[in-house]
Amino acid sequence: MESARLTYLLAKKLPKEELYALSDQMRRSAVSIASNIAEGQQRNSTKEFIQFIGIAQGSRAELQTQLLLAKDFGYLTEKEIEPVWFLLEEIGKMLFVLAQSLKDNSNAPATENQN
Repeated sequence: MESARLTYLLAKKLPKEELYALSDQMRRSAVSIASNIAEGQQRNSTKEFIQFIGIAQGSRAELQTQLLLAKDFGYLTEKEIEPVWFLLEEIGKMLFVLAQSLKDNSNAPATENQN
């Protein structure tokens, strides 16, 4: 959610002609990351949760691309996007580990309680 907050602040710095284009896409991608994690966690199965983590990863990659475009177009500087970029890298690592953990746990054989 912090990456979304920071992205919204960055999107405000874009020119007005980008209000319904790049700015809008950046905000949607940022919100999509947190939203898909939350929705996936509330689903009925681990398989569905893993699927939503994948969607969140895709939204994360979209936002990184949009940040690079904003920098390349001269709308934002490297220094301005750096905090969000760092968070997105960390989010990517956490989502990868979470998905791997869920996959490992869903493939583990069921054990009986020996009490």
